[in-house]
Amino acid sequence: QVQLVESGGGLVQPGGSLKLSCAASGTNFRIYTMAWYRRPPGKERDLVASITSRGYTNYADSVLGRFTISTDNAKNTVFLEMNSLKPEDTAVYYCNSLGQRYAWGQGTQVSVSS
Repeated sequence: QVQLVESGGGLVQPGGSLKLSCAASGTNFRIYTMAWYRRPPGKERDLVASITSRGYTNYADSVLGRFTISTDNAKNTVFLEMNSLKPEDTAVYYCNSLGQRYAWGQGTQVSVSS
């Protein structure tokens, strides 16, 4: 059973930065494309960024140039570095494989507010 545990969220002012982590047990990131998703208040969960086993990345237009996804394959960890945060980035952030192969973790709350 694969378990995904997200961490690193918090309250930050507009323009600030956060780095999220997702630790996975029982999986191999070298096989699957991994991704970060987010669910803003009252909205559906959307794809934010993904990274292939070869390190190719893709981003939603709304975060392009501000967010960076990366992995540490040796530690089965996915990161999301978020810069120039905006209030509209407020959401619960989750990681999963592209295609949502695994059970969802609890997510980590990111709140951007002055």
